[in-house]
Amino acid sequence: MNTMRPYPIKFDPILKEKIWGGQKLNAILGKQTNSNAVGESWEISDVGGNVSVVSNGDYKGASLKALIANYKADFVGKNNFKTFGYNFPLLIKFLDAQSDLSVQVHPDDAMAEKYHNSFGKTEMWYIMDSDESASIVIGLKDENANPDILNHINEDNVASVFNREQVKKGDSYFIPAGKIHAIGAGVLAAEIQQTSDITYRVYDWDRTDDAGQKRELHTQLAEKATKSFPSNGKAAYNLEQVSYANLVSCDYFTTNILEVKKQMRKDYTNLDSFVIFMCVEGTADITVGSYKEHLKTGETILVPAVTTAVMVESSSAKLLEVYIDPKSKPTHLN
Repeated sequence: MNTMRPYPIKFDPILKEKIWGGQKLNAILGKQTNSNAVGESWEISDVGGNVSVVSNGDYKGASLKALIANYKADFVGKNNFKTFGYNFPLLIKFLDAQSDLSVQVHPDDAMAEKYHNSFGKTEMWYIMDSDESASIVIGLKDENANPDILNHINEDNVASVFNREQVKKGDSYFIPAGKIHAIGAGVLAAEIQQTSDITYRVYDWDRTDDAGQKRELHTQLAEKATKSFPSNGKAAYNLEQVSYANLVSCDYFTTNILEVKKQMRKDYTNLDSFVIFMCVEGTADITVGSYKEHLKTGETILVPAVTTAVMVESSSAKLLEVYIDPKSKPTHLN
């Protein structure tokens, strides 16, 4: 088997125009585009037709698929390769909502397999920036309401059905499959999710496209998919005394936030997974062995599972650290 040379791997972003997209991915995160309606930057993707390609280092020009095919567990980790085979398990994005996204829900693994031969979609958001009074839809106001209500949403009752919360920079929300949700206008977010592009649209604010057509709704499937949840999924964390906090731990991914003000050495010897760093504030240098890569706000790096140690250096940065291994926690050595 080929031996993988570990280093901080970057990929070319895949930009997606959306009816609700804006200009912040270009203006704030530096994504190269002339469009005024880019809603998503797919940072690391294995979705069919949208497979990421390496933009730096020894593997420049190689696809994510090729890295998995050539390096298998060295790249993704033994358990991940056993579970997902030649498929990369996560889809990593930045999102800019100039207007409200549709209110939607995603199926869990069992429903997605039954109806779509796919994985389900559990996800999370980290709010990188938000306009004043920007908000999100997260769950139903009455989590015990009959899901049949989703078949009867209109502009008169929409405000009474969905739970809306104002958000600010640094807020983080966990959205398990089955939870109603929508990012609202004025929100710039990092999103981590299972590799799945299955969305059931519940309500689209009665908007129409350039041809005067409304987008399709999927309310009957949404009714089947929707579950009730006791929590809004907002992470409670505080970085005032510590340099690291857990935002989400679930079977599908673990996400921590790192605040780096000098040096942070990470020991991944006992972690059986790739690690992804998303820079959500400031800039940082990521070093693996003799290879150093600069990371700016809005950029993403992946280090292969075979990596044992990473040095993160910055005068001031916040990074999301993402991996898949519910059993293990890496060592943080400041």
